[in-house]
Amino acid sequence: MKKYNITVNGTSYEVIVEEVSSTGAVSAPVVTSAPVQAAPAAVAAPKATPVKKAPAAQPAGKSGSVTVNAPMPGTILDIKVSVGQSVKKGDTVCVLEAMKMENDIPAPQDGVIASVNVQKGASVGANDVLVTLS
Repeated sequence: MKKYNITVNGTSYEVIVEEVSSTGAVSAPVVTSAPVQAAPAAVAAPKATPVKKAPAAQPAGKSGSVTVNAPMPGTILDIKVSVGQSVKKGDTVCVLEAMKMENDIPAPQDGVIASVNVQKGASVGANDVLVTLS
């Protein structure tokens, strides 16, 4: 029999496994599943890396009545509009990278850009306001 220590999700277990003979005859393995106290230095929990959120650009002018929200969390790759610019329904207002894909974020209706609430390179969450229209 061989004795092994196995760590699963930070908890160590002592496992005893019986070797197989060359004839193929195997007896039932003996497994103990009681947790074993591991040395504190041996088990190090991974550290979470905080996501840095770039400061949002201050809206130029007043905020509009129609908001364009991020459909999912991601990073702003490009902003295709500026304050005061007229847009038609479906025009791309910005490009959002999420899950290694570039997503064009369209204007929901015709209007004039009242404010741009993000800047290029900013990390945004789902439903964050990207642009407002009036």
